Amino acid sequence: MPDLWWDDVRDLFDPEMMGALPDVTVANTSVEDWQAVFDLVRSAGWSWEYSAGPLPSAAEVLARPADADSTDLRVWPAPGVLAIFRPTCAGRIDFDVDLRELQGQAGVDTLCGFLSAIGRRLAKPVVMTAEGDYGYPVLGFDPGADRVVLLVEPRDR
Repeated sequence: MPDLWWDDVRDLFDPEMMGALPDVTVANTSVEDWQAVFDLVRSAGWSWEYSAGPLPSAAEVLARPADADSTDLRVWPAPGVLAIFRPTCAGRIDFDVDLRELQGQAGVDTLCGFLSAIGRRLAKPVVMTAEGDYGYPVLGFDPGADRVVLLVEPRDR
């Protein structure tokens, strides 16, 4: 049974309403959490690409000088679905997903599976907010429920 139903969340997957690249965040993280994400990416069978070549350890990535060129880790949890991680600080894991790639029930299921995999690995909430709006999560992985849940009321249709 799906965590969320398309009919209940279609507004939250609308690129016009949410921005095409909503923000996904795991707060209160550490270098070890980043390493756990790197290890998950390598072991889950997802396609991935690190912009600076082979993916080093999280400690090496996060120790880069502040004035160094930015890097990103691109992960494809399913064909045609891209998540872009930007490892800039240990205390927060941030990444973007492209809502244009996540339409219909299949898109909802893909996103829920991806957020759940990360949340379970870290045993932490993973929340999605509208693009550029870190203050108001709309959905996310809840470790207590062990599933992705709505964090706002669905719109009446």
